Amino acid sequence: MRNDRQPDRPPLTTGAGWHRRRRGLAPWLLIGLYVVIGLAPLAITWLRGHPRQGLAHDLSSGLVMVGFAMMLMQFLLSGRFRDITGRVGADITILFHQLIAWTILAFVLLHPFLYAVPGLWPDPAQAVATLRGMFGSDALRSGGIAWWLLILLVPMAMWRDRLPIRYEIWRLSHGLGAAVIALAGLHHTLTVGTYSADPWLAGFWVVLAGLAVASLVHVYVLKPLRQFRHPYRLVSNREVADRIWEIQVEAERRPAINFAAGQFIWLNLGHSPFRLVEHPFSLSSTPADRPRLAVTVRESGDFTNRIGEIPVGTRAYVDGPYGTFTLARRRASGLAFFAGGVGLGPIIGLLRELVQEQYRGPVHLLYGNRVETQILYRDELEAMGKTLDFRLQLILSEPPEGWRGPAGELTPEVIDACLDGRFPKDWLYFVCGPVPMMESVEATLLARGVPARRIVSERFKYS
Repeated sequence: MRNDRQPDRPPLTTGAGWHRRRRGLAPWLLIGLYVVIGLAPLAITWLRGHPRQGLAHDLSSGLVMVGFAMMLMQFLLSGRFRDITGRVGADITILFHQLIAWTILAFVLLHPFLYAVPGLWPDPAQAVATLRGMFGSDALRSGGIAWWLLILLVPMAMWRDRLPIRYEIWRLSHGLGAAVIALAGLHHTLTVGTYSADPWLAGFWVVLAGLAVASLVHVYVLKPLRQFRHPYRLVSNREVADRIWEIQVEAERRPAINFAAGQFIWLNLGHSPFRLVEHPFSLSSTPADRPRLAVTVRESGDFTNRIGEIPVGTRAYVDGPYGTFTLARRRASGLAFFAGGVGLGPIIGLLRELVQEQYRGPVHLLYGNRVETQILYRDELEAMGKTLDFRLQLILSEPPEGWRGPAGELTPEVIDACLDGRFPKDWLYFVCGPVPMMESVEATLLARGVPARRIVSERFKYS
């Protein structure tokens, strides 16, 4: 291991790649805009001086207007617009998208029932008759379509892994369903909404719905067109561990995408970019490796189970980069990485960048696997000590006879032993792997006094 640094001067990250500006709005600004746009219809009705219609009526109208505005904003959140959500991170964006979807569903579900509340007393049958009249009215049919579709769409999105359909079919149906809800909801709002005659409110709905539809056109038409004009080709496909493959693609004509080590891309291998057959993979290469892009893939699903059979020369398309699991614009006197299984994919990219930049601070890697044959890039990892002040700890839950390293999981006890019980608050701690492992490591770090802002992780299931 290298130990030529001066211990009394904490080394700081240097290098052009680490100071790359992250695209996107600041999180506080993005949340602020979301709140402002969500409450805008209420502000418009108040400023326009519309009379009160009664508590239940006003509450029903207010909830559905806020819910509809939030739903139209969902199109922008899920459209992979790096200039909007790039600084927030894919995992936070997706989690927010899912949580807001349930809120929207609750608001919209209550809408018709609140209208019927005044009829509950003294004759509940009157409330039932009101609901029957609303759901059976031809004038309210577009609203009914949007209402029922939303009830179907949100649960399907939350539990899509349990549906007996392929991801690309679900994705297309989700996009089309959302478009129908937006257009049917717009028609309902403009024709029979309580404030449908207000030109200011109508203009607000038309503009917001137009932006939502434009985002769909961007995702399903314009983005694939750009990918079609900028194809890649598979140049290497090799097994780097038991049932784990490293895929390398290279741009055919134009330069490869700019990215920061640790980010991820959506990769389409062997299909038209219009077919939606793409999957997210973390980049295991560094910007210095361009024009080649490398990803590390485990055999685990319908697509990845056949990953090793894809021949060199296959046409590929890339969308990205995305994610904030990077060293960009971060400073630290030391780095600790916690990887589980193929979670080493983005971390190896970060480590390779540290080697290329000749980072001077201490670097620890705690890397857990089930068996020894699953260890990725072992020779390369063991050689990093020649360049870095590097400490490697390989941990196996099912070690072979004679294994000299730690055994078990990345438990608090194992983490304490591997880091000698030291958790400096000016270090950065990167965590990537299966969700249970990440939650356990993060909880351990927080319990040891590591500030949450010094823990970098990205967890999400997007395919």
